[in-house]
Amino acid sequence: MSTITVAPRVATARRTTPARPVAARPVARGQVRLTRRGRAVVFLLALAAVALAAIWLAAGSAATRADGGTPQVQLVTVGPGDTLWDIASDAAATSGDDVRDTMETIQQLNTLDGSLVYVGQELRVPTH
Repeated sequence: MSTITVAPRVATARRTTPARPVAARPVARGQVRLTRRGRAVVFLLALAAVALAAIWLAAGSAATRADGGTPQVQLVTVGPGDTLWDIASDAAATSGDDVRDTMETIQQLNTLDGSLVYVGQELRVPTH
């Protein structure tokens, strides 16, 4: 036969406290907290927006596929006492352009750093 013993239960006084939520940090009203995944999504969206803006701005470039053609030029040999201004003013008189613009064009065509030219130097001068 088996024996069962029943022991009286002693009631102990337990204090019960209400459960309170655990917060890592208090969040100010109107402030947004992002997780690591949220920050990654925001970063990727910002990166996509910058890439789209760059593509949109690059689409409006002034480059064309049409050949602009080579400018009509003639070779002029610099003589004694000639200056770049004199050569540009002669070329501007025939084309009706401004002397400063013609002088700049001559500098670009001949890759000149300044307005200094030497006797015997051959310059490409635009003709219109």
